[in-house]
Amino acid sequence: MTDDVLLVHGGTPLEGEIRVRGAKNLVPKAMVAALLGHEPSRLRNVPDIRDVKVVRGLLQLHGVTVRPGEEHGELILDPSHVESANVADIDAHAGSSRIPILFCGPLLHRLGHAFIPGLGGCHIGDRPVDFHLDVLRQFGAVVDKNAEGLYLTAPQRLRGTKIRLPYPSVGATEQVLLTAVLAEGVTELTNAAIEPEIVDLICVLQKMGAIIAMGTDRTIVITGVDRLGGYNHRALPDRLESASWACAALATHGNIYVHGARQLEMMTFLNTFRKVGGAFEVDDEGIRFWHPGGELNAIALETDVHPGFQTDWQQPLVVALTQATGLSIVHETVYESRLGFTSALNQMGAHIQLYRECLGGTPCRFGRRNFQHSAVVSGPSKLHGGELIIPDLRGGFSYLIAALAAQGTSTVHGIDLINRGYENFMEKLRALGASVELPKAAASAV
Repeated sequence: MTDDVLLVHGGTPLEGEIRVRGAKNLVPKAMVAALLGHEPSRLRNVPDIRDVKVVRGLLQLHGVTVRPGEEHGELILDPSHVESANVADIDAHAGSSRIPILFCGPLLHRLGHAFIPGLGGCHIGDRPVDFHLDVLRQFGAVVDKNAEGLYLTAPQRLRGTKIRLPYPSVGATEQVLLTAVLAEGVTELTNAAIEPEIVDLICVLQKMGAIIAMGTDRTIVITGVDRLGGYNHRALPDRLESASWACAALATHGNIYVHGARQLEMMTFLNTFRKVGGAFEVDDEGIRFWHPGGELNAIALETDVHPGFQTDWQQPLVVALTQATGLSIVHETVYESRLGFTSALNQMGAHIQLYRECLGGTPCRFGRRNFQHSAVVSGPSKLHGGELIIPDLRGGFSYLIAALAAQGTSTVHGIDLINRGYENFMEKLRALGASVELPKAAASAV
């Protein structure tokens, strides 16, 4: 498909202004939360991305009315007539997103049963649904697996329980929250994820009538209630997209003002950005990121769960680190396959060596399991255009950054995957002065 391929003519600094809207890692989950209520919900600052479309389709299949609100980026979700959906219709969404697993708890509460199709998402490492299924079983759900997907039933009302996650998984924490709020009794979750998007989801649920207390040491206590209403909520901005554009500014010697970017959720990233040599300025409307000139600095970096350096920030920053002077060390501790994208950067002229050893002291889940999860980046490197096949969402945007920073033309395949998490990225690239075109346009221009 030629509309899934992009020609990128690199070597031009990105300069201008763009806007980020609601976080990809919050908005679809807030949409699922509306299924728990008995009154309409109003969600604002919604981005036009594929994950939102997938969840919208699944909600509508289950009888939820979803329509645009009065303001741009607003959705009204009415769950007054929730119903069972046809298995074949649900299965049509199989492989398109990992969000459907979060429908389990709400559907068990509303209907007493749920069907979840096969799950998609980015192939960046092992992300089993076992966490989710174990959690649901502890609430009293019965899970049956077959070739089509997962069938879940709740013979009785789900009951609160004590759950300790083996790892502070964002998805498993969301599963607990969406299930516990209507479960009978109290649920205590320890070793929970505490990302800003998790906190924002808690705010959504509290507006609906939930009772949720965040304690110290990653402990969340949820007291189940009998009924939830709707919510009126403006989603927090996407800190991961904001950081991606910041890295694009740094790698291309550019200057980008990101409307909607917020300092609070990005403090860890901003510290690292400054250490590398990037400059930024915060105001009430957003953050300006730019390359101030001179050499960039090599750094040692380890990813971690929040409040550490987010794994989704790592890939775009690695591209910028190819332009830093010296040896940078990157230890990826969250997803074991997230550094696989660097092989394409090496083909473009980067010098990145991967290692199986833990090159850092942050606790790592897979350091002894023979995964190449540490990298040494030697720079600065002169990048040149290449033939790139997008492997996953963040890696894909990182390829775009590399192509924009490189001399010459790159052909980037699979750009539709970027639509999962980056709203109108083509329009944003052009607004920043990027020289990009689809092959059809290139052919017609000859």
